[in-house]
Amino acid sequence: MISIDAIQKTAEILMEKAAIEIPEDYLDGLKAAADVEDGDLSSFVLQAMLENYEAAKQDRRAMCGDTGCPRWYVKMGNEARIEGGPIALETALRRATANATRNVPLRPNRVHPLWRTDHDNNVGIGAPEIEYAFEPEGDWVDLITVHKGGLFGTDYRMLFPSDGIAGIKRFYLDSLVAFGKRGLACQPAIIGIGLGGSKDACMVLGKRAACLRTVGSRNSDPRIAETEREFKELGNSIGMGAMGFVGKSMVIDCHIEVGYCHTGGMQMSVHAFCLSSRRAVARIYGDGRVEYRTDPNWFTDYQRRETVEWNVLPSLSKSA
Repeated sequence: MISIDAIQKTAEILMEKAAIEIPEDYLDGLKAAADVEDGDLSSFVLQAMLENYEAAKQDRRAMCGDTGCPRWYVKMGNEARIEGGPIALETALRRATANATRNVPLRPNRVHPLWRTDHDNNVGIGAPEIEYAFEPEGDWVDLITVHKGGLFGTDYRMLFPSDGIAGIKRFYLDSLVAFGKRGLACQPAIIGIGLGGSKDACMVLGKRAACLRTVGSRNSDPRIAETEREFKELGNSIGMGAMGFVGKSMVIDCHIEVGYCHTGGMQMSVHAFCLSSRRAVARIYGDGRVEYRTDPNWFTDYQRRETVEWNVLPSLSKSA
C-alpha cells in the first residue's frame, strides 16, 4: 500500500526539481547546439541560458520567471494500491501544487478564463491537469510533473491521407516558422508531433511526445524513428536559432507519436516544449521506496500496443 503522505511529499520534491534542475538529456542537447551555433545573437542566447541554468541550480531558484502551468502524469503498475484511492491521490497532487507554488516559489499562473479568479496557488477548475496510464506489472506509481508554458507553441491541422509525408513536412515547417517569427515559442526546444487519433487525442499525443520523451530517444517503429532524425535536421535548416534569431539551433530534438485514426483523415499537431524542458519523475513503491529520475519512460511497448490482447503476458491470456 502506497501512503498518501509519501505521494504528497514526493510530489512537492518533484515540483522543486522540475522548476530548478535541468534534465541532463536536455542540457547535453543544448550544449551540443551551442557548440555548432554560429549566429551571433543565437550563440549569445544559448550561452546565457546555460549560465542561467547553473545559477538557478546553485541558488535553488526557479530557472525562469514564468514557471509555466504545472501538470501531472501518473502511471500505475497493475498491482499498485494507494491509500485512500484515486480521490486521495488527486487531492495530494493538488496540495503539492499549491504548497510548491508558495514554497519554491512558482508563479501563480492559473486563473478562471472568464472571471480571472486567481487563488494564487496554480489550483482551480481542471488545474493542475492529471493524466493517467497503466502498466501490466508492478506495485509502484510513477509521478511525473511537467511545467509547460500555457500560451503558445502549439498548432493543429487536419491533413488527409493523400498529403502524405510531404504534407506533414509542410505543416511542420509552417509551424516552426510561425513559432519563431511571431514569438510563439521559446527556442531551442524539443518538438513533439502527434499524428492520428481524434483531434483531442492528436493534441494529447503531440504534447506527450514533446514533454515525456528524452533527447536522443527514438520511436520504436524504425520508419518513424528515421523521420524523427530527418525532422530534427529539417527544423534546424530554416535559418532560425535561439528565440527566433538567425541561426541553426531551433530544434533540440523531434519526437513523433501516432494513434490510429479515421480512414478519411490524418490529424497532426505540433508542440514546442519550453526551452528549459522542465520535468521530473519519481517512482514510489509499495514498500515505501522512492526513486527519482528525469526520464518519464512513458511510451513503453504497452503504451504503443496495437493488438486486442497484451501478447507479452500469454499466461494471463490463457487464463482469461
